[in-house]
Amino acid sequence: MSSDSLLQLLRRKARFSDQELADLLSLDKDAVAVRVAGWEADGTILGYHAVVNPEVTGDTSVSAFIEVKVTPERGGGFDRLAMRIARFDQVVSCYLASGGYDLMVVVEGGDLREVARFVSEKLSSLDGVISTATHFRLKTYKENGFLFEREATTERLAVSP
Repeated sequence: MSSDSLLQLLRRKARFSDQELADLLSLDKDAVAVRVAGWEADGTILGYHAVVNPEVTGDTSVSAFIEVKVTPERGGGFDRLAMRIARFDQVVSCYLASGGYDLMVVVEGGDLREVARFVSEKLSSLDGVISTATHFRLKTYKENGFLFEREATTERLAVSP
């Protein structure tokens, strides 16, 4: 059984049933169930989530992408501070990144002020944080492989002389 093929299917659509996965990969349903349960138990699969369109639901929360420059710790590098940041409830994602900053932190809040308070009172005040640059999400076009808007297909009428 190819674990990569099964994992890729689950990444694209976590709601596949064990039977659907088995059928798509020509595998036994019970073997698929055992494999998925094993991945859930060993931490390969950390969880499942739905990609929700906030325009449809009327969600007015705010998302921000925060570039964070930090001082690496001796013997620990970026890991200890990154994990400390990642544990804040407002943090949705936290990545070590290459380029002009060290961490990319994705934060959600009820409004701009809530995100600004988080940055100024919690994030920027941590020992080891040198600077931050906050970018607010204005519109989402694609998230986790899902397009948020379908392109309108316009049918043109034939022009006759």
